[in-house]
Amino acid sequence: MDTLSYKTISANRKTVNKQWLLVDAEGETLGRFASKVAKLLRGKHKTDFTPHVDCGDNVVVINAEKIHLSGNKWEDKTYQRYTGYPGGQRSATAKEVLVKKPGSIVEKAIKGMLPKNKLGADLFRNLKVYVGPNHDQDAQKPTVFNLKEFK
Repeated sequence: MDTLSYKTISANRKTVNKQWLLVDAEGETLGRFASKVAKLLRGKHKTDFTPHVDCGDNVVVINAEKIHLSGNKWEDKTYQRYTGYPGGQRSATAKEVLVKKPGSIVEKAIKGMLPKNKLGADLFRNLKVYVGPNHDQDAQKPTVFNLKEFK
């Protein structure tokens, strides 16, 4: 057996095969949904996954306002932000954030599951979140992806 024929293939920017995927968030639990979408963005579902390369797919999330939170998280879960001024820390519950910016709940959950470096910032740019069933990525022809079958 020739051991030189078993070479580890490392993906790079030119050899990566990126696709556009359409994911529906209606009725999905936030954390479970976000972890699956983060895997798609990272490319961990592909056979040529390389940790230091953006080899994931572009993901379009629709119906972000119909996400589900379990328990009392709509009232208990708080989102912190800082205005930049002294004493400028603000907090809002998940219900308040849903009313003000419905898509940001999904965006924050997915961003928190990506790497905290330049690669994570690049991966986050491959995510598009939309409120409602309509999206602007019709020209890319995204394929519908069923997350219920994906682990």
